[in-house]
Amino acid sequence: MSPLSNMPKTALISTAPQQRTRIKMCGFTREADVLAACALGADAIGFVLYPPSLRSVSIERVAELARLLPAFVTPVLLFVNETPERIEAACAAVPGALLQFHGDESPEFCEAMSLLTGRAHLKAARIPLSEVQDFDLLEFFQIHHAAQALLLDAHVDGYGGGGKTFNWSLLPTSVNAHLVLSGGLTPANVGDGIRALRSHGLSLAVDVSSGIEAAKGLKDAEKIQQFVAAVRAADADLL
Repeated sequence: MSPLSNMPKTALISTAPQQRTRIKMCGFTREADVLAACALGADAIGFVLYPPSLRSVSIERVAELARLLPAFVTPVLLFVNETPERIEAACAAVPGALLQFHGDESPEFCEAMSLLTGRAHLKAARIPLSEVQDFDLLEFFQIHHAAQALLLDAHVDGYGGGGKTFNWSLLPTSVNAHLVLSGGLTPANVGDGIRALRSHGLSLAVDVSSGIEAAKGLKDAEKIQQFVAAVRAADADLL
């Protein structure tokens, strides 16, 4: 019998209040945007290392941008079905970065990359946009239990960043994992997402890309400020 089959599908969720929702912003290509996001309240800055994406940057460029991050703002390296060699090279160029696997990576591959690089990883769970729920998040967590958190994103062409929102009400209400809500978040709806899902996992963070952009890969400081303000307002409502 597989060890995974012995893992409970649900577990008691901590009742300790979460005081502040962590914010990851993703898809940065410009120095000014990185600096603005850090100044306005981002906890993590994501860099896309998936060449087909319009937000993609080279390893060398990521290293330049990541050097701008102040203490306690975490760089996150986003990969889609990448080779171990390139993942290792990116980690060598960006000290302290987390790994985000956003493709079809197996749990064994994700765990092996964490061991190889010494970095924790996030795994994207691509949630269908249809009303018919054919995605089992509890089973997905069983399989990817070694991930530091599950990133909940809409299943769109091109592996994320499409500005689409999935139906939050279809998610199970008790997941024994840290969750990161993504997929079509904007200053207008992020508060609703936090209020809807705050108690569904061990903790809830949010991840935004297209919702703070003027164009793909080009961020808008005003939208960043509005997004952070909306997150903080939701936190205040739930204290």
